[in-house]
Amino acid sequence: MSKRKPLVIVTRRLPDVVETRMRELFDTRLNETDRAMTQAELTEAVKTAEVLVPTVTDRIDKGLIMQAGEQLKLIANFGTGVDNIDVETAIHRGIIVTNTPGVLTEDTADMTMALILAVARRVIEGADVIGDDNVWQGWSPTWMLGHRIYGKRLGIIGMGRIGQAVARRAKAFGLQIHYHNRKHVHPSIEEELEATYWESLDQMLARMDIISVNCPHTPGTFHLLSARRLKLLKPQAIVINTARGEIIDENALARMLDADELGGVGLDVFEHEPAVNPRLLKQKKAVLLPHMGSATIEGRVDMGEKVLINIKTFVDGHTPPDRVIPAML
Repeated sequence: MSKRKPLVIVTRRLPDVVETRMRELFDTRLNETDRAMTQAELTEAVKTAEVLVPTVTDRIDKGLIMQAGEQLKLIANFGTGVDNIDVETAIHRGIIVTNTPGVLTEDTADMTMALILAVARRVIEGADVIGDDNVWQGWSPTWMLGHRIYGKRLGIIGMGRIGQAVARRAKAFGLQIHYHNRKHVHPSIEEELEATYWESLDQMLARMDIISVNCPHTPGTFHLLSARRLKLLKPQAIVINTARGEIIDENALARMLDADELGGVGLDVFEHEPAVNPRLLKQKKAVLLPHMGSATIEGRVDMGEKVLINIKTFVDGHTPPDRVIPAML
């Protein structure tokens, strides 16, 4: 690319400090309204932008990428996952795809632990009792009883950066760490966490008190927690998902909650978000959050800085540090 400032189109509002720096470095078009772009607007963007900065809510699929102009050379995703982008089609069109790995690890792990505690100790139910209607009549030995998490077995699905960060927090709370992954983590990490590896996901699920989903969404993990696998769980088991909603069969999960076949669920992501299964909304055993796992000021700024570095590196004629290739997916 030439030394002139490339045209960068950003699909959603980003932190002010990130947008300001982006305007300084590039010819940047911002989305001042912060509403999701329509398909027509995204089509116009890929036809004119040299760099597109989408977020996880933008579907950059094959049909859209095939309409891109020859000038589009980089899709710098503002997000850790790239399941919203058809990476193979982009590469086939000569478009580099980047993401922002690593920066949301601690924030997402914090939210995972928050959901474990909220579900096990019925935090939301308890908070709802405090109000103007005077439902709470005072302390009682048998009222609003939850479950202790100390000594329970936590099964982590996906032992990458986030899974390991969850494990470290959980170990401090006295949970026993188990995990299912494509392969063993390094022996030193396994030793540090006193973690037990399960090659068979089915075998692990049947033995755990709490399940935490921390793997990426790929074709191979779609409905990884299927109706059949959910049935393997203990009746008092808790399911936590801060990864992607598509990894769990949400209808099957809702049916099991209705039938009192699970101890509870904590979900920060949903299969068809922003739509939420109405049956989940009615469940007192479900703690539901609007995709807040990575929602910290620090995390969003870190993501933006990653995007800036990827674009600047590319503009300077080098390979962006966070380039995504199909073999990584």
